[in-house]
Amino acid sequence: MKGRILVINTGSTSTKIAVYDSGEMMFEKNLTHSAEEIAQYESVMEQGDMRRDTITDFLSEKGVALESIDIAMARGGLITPIRTGVYEVNQAMRDALMEAKEGAHACNLSALIADDIAAMVNKAREAKGIDAKCRAFIADPPMADEMLPEVKVGGLPEFPRRTLFHALNSRAMVRRYAKSIGKTNKEVTVIVAHMGGGSSVSLHRNGLVIDTNDALGGDGPISPERAGSVPAFPLVEKCFSGKWTEAQIKKRLVGRGGAIAYFGTNDFREITARANAGEKECDIFLHGYCVSVAKYVASLAAVVCGEVDAIILTGGIANNPVISEEIARRVRFIAPVEVYPGENELESLAENGYGILAGEFDIKYYHPDHF
Repeated sequence: MKGRILVINTGSTSTKIAVYDSGEMMFEKNLTHSAEEIAQYESVMEQGDMRRDTITDFLSEKGVALESIDIAMARGGLITPIRTGVYEVNQAMRDALMEAKEGAHACNLSALIADDIAAMVNKAREAKGIDAKCRAFIADPPMADEMLPEVKVGGLPEFPRRTLFHALNSRAMVRRYAKSIGKTNKEVTVIVAHMGGGSSVSLHRNGLVIDTNDALGGDGPISPERAGSVPAFPLVEKCFSGKWTEAQIKKRLVGRGGAIAYFGTNDFREITARANAGEKECDIFLHGYCVSVAKYVASLAAVVCGEVDAIILTGGIANNPVISEEIARRVRFIAPVEVYPGENELESLAENGYGILAGEFDIKYYHPDHF
């Protein structure tokens, strides 16, 4: 695999990057942004230039010449639901990300920064007489929508179910599983539970994600920072109590829910240690978390009448063998369980980048009226 790829994954308080050369990772770095640095900006969407400069400064420190980069691969942002795949960053995508109709999340910055850096690379290449152009792409964006019409039906017509999940890592893990048994992702039916700061469970069949939850919209299992699905009437009463603003309610559901709401921490290692030390509330919560994930896995199995080849547990929490085993014990009756710990997003982006260089993908282009 020839070529040099820069991978960019922007999070709320950090920017993860990696550089791959000829298929091998040269290095990766989690560039953290201090609270003081973040506080200078009213909106996350104003942080693009700062984060871009942090990346280019670090590349310079590592001795990576801009003109050596062939592709800038970025984490997908929150844009109008589109099909899964590889998209080249264009002006329509930039406009949609900046407008942030689907949410002003840090992941929106990834494609913008990648495109800016690609432009800088091309300027450096032009100055040195290099004709080949660097291009910026996203792969498997989180709002990729291939859901079956029937699973989009909600209890109220004005509240249809929508997709927002960990598409990048989940799809990469399905490809990894399929490869391990000598098949492609289009030949298997797999349920993936991604367990990180947020939790998403997705059903993959014939290379498509036909059902999943809105992990950033109050739907799905409990997670370290998110409440997941909650009873409607108590939520309505809280909304109309006069004690909470709309922003506070949303933050309570996403960002200050889950483990944070119970214990003031999103660190499952700490909660596990406290449970092992005899704190009954921590022990009950961890069991409840496992049940929550397992119930969602089982519900997705019903969509395909239980015809599931494998269940994959992934994400940072999958590193905890006790939690992974309890969830596996509850869902093994459906299908064999594979555990692939970690986020794996940088690796997946690089994998897609080399697929682009090899001509393996049909490159897509974002348009706001795609659906």
